[in-house]
Amino acid sequence: MSKPFIAPSVLAADFANLQSEVEMLNESDADWIHVDIMDGRFVPNISFGIPVTEAINRHAKKPLDVHLMIEQPENYVQEFYEAGAASITVHYEACPHLHRNIQQIKELGIKAGVAVNPHTNVQLLEDIISEIDIVLIMSVNPGFGGQKFIENTYKKVKQLKEIIIDANAHTLIEIDGGVKEGNARKLLNAGADILVAGSFVFKSEDPKGTILDLKNV
Repeated sequence: MSKPFIAPSVLAADFANLQSEVEMLNESDADWIHVDIMDGRFVPNISFGIPVTEAINRHAKKPLDVHLMIEQPENYVQEFYEAGAASITVHYEACPHLHRNIQQIKELGIKAGVAVNPHTNVQLLEDIISEIDIVLIMSVNPGFGGQKFIENTYKKVKQLKEIIIDANAHTLIEIDGGVKEGNARKLLNAGADILVAGSFVFKSEDPKGTILDLKNV
């Protein structure tokens, strides 16, 4: 098994010291920096937007993995790309014209991701799986950090992996929510490629060590 990609979520970072938190990630074994964007409508919380993403990008030496938990994401894709996104993930539930949304992102020359909420069946992506670079499976209900991991996630990862293999696609599977060292191995064994970790990393006494532990799990 190859080592997973680790994408710490700056939603759990200390916003008063965001530059130093990003510089810590630069020095760590993290592969990407996960940026959660929330609008208070699609999810019951507001995080930050384009100016903060630009600020993160000014200091980041790792690619920004931008996760849009917002309504009508197509209206903001160009701006987040210009703010520094190396990948943009939109939610299946927010996109009635999902194929068009994916093409819009890919035309910018960056990776296009699709996120699914805990209640959404991954089989709904079967017809377009070959078009998607990343499928992000929410392993908590989106909107807040620090939630308990939903155990049904393992089943969804296995189902999605079968869909990817059957389609001979190269789609990566990303997990977001409640990821810890205790469930990371089981997620990887089920077929996950990318692990997003927020509170587990930033509330650790040794964030860089925690990232390395996840990388080597």
